[in-house]
Amino acid sequence: MAWMAWTGPTAIFFIVIASLLITFTVLAIKFPETPRMGVLRIETTRGDRLFITLLGSAFINLAWLGLGGSPQWVALVICAAYAVAVFRWV
Repeated sequence: MAWMAWTGPTAIFFIVIASLLITFTVLAIKFPETPRMGVLRIETTRGDRLFITLLGSAFINLAWLGLGGSPQWVALVICAAYAVAVFRWV
């Protein structure tokens, strides 16, 4: 795998995503959830809200990079606030 640029942050990113997927799978098995209706007026489960959060966070980070925003940790804070909002109201 020498052709890939495996750096510390890259490894942490993939470890966090894998951990989230495993955690949400275990939660879905142990504590089944009924879908709920949020502000989007669609039924969502924890997994749906996780997907919306990850997708939105990717767009937030891309927009941050594209608009020349630095430092990148500010985008991380925005993504965290976005995640809280999605899990609370969507």
